[in-house]
Amino acid sequence: MSLTENDLWLLSYYRSSEINAALFFGRVSRMVRPGKLQAEVTHHFADEANHAKYWNECINDLDADPIKMRESYQDQYLEAIGTPSNMMEVMAITQVLEKRVIGQYHRQLRVPDLHPRVKQTIERIMLDERWHIQYVREALEDMADRYGADHIETTIKRFTEADQEIYAKTLAEYGDRVAFLGGPEQG
Repeated sequence: MSLTENDLWLLSYYRSSEINAALFFGRVSRMVRPGKLQAEVTHHFADEANHAKYWNECINDLDADPIKMRESYQDQYLEAIGTPSNMMEVMAITQVLEKRVIGQYHRQLRVPDLHPRVKQTIERIMLDERWHIQYVREALEDMADRYGADHIETTIKRFTEADQEIYAKTLAEYGDRVAFLGGPEQG
């Protein structure tokens, strides 16, 4: 079974998004203060780079080459909300985005006749994604004294609303390519 054009596009989009996430967390890992969070963000950076590699390998194993993408999902975040101004905003947007990723992968796993190699890749990546959500949630809890729990919650809500708008825009722009995944799920 070979990849359809839409499947190849979507897997390439995932790959591109993982590359952008790795680059982002690489920059963040250089800026965060030494300690537990620095180690976790550096681990996150490595995970995202590996995820891009896993998608590359998956696509290659299915006798294709990734498509060069002009933008990723994260690019739209920066347009919608701007560059995060502090570590709390970095963690808040990460929490929202990681929940979106998990939801997207869950929908993909429910697609009838999903190629086993794609399923294997998603399941492998989701192990890391669950840890990302956990460490980010804990980091945000640790930041409550500094930023205030209400402010963190408001920030997450604002980023979640932006995420929903971005996802709707993505569906509108790439609808034919992703329609088989169904509509957005709330995270």
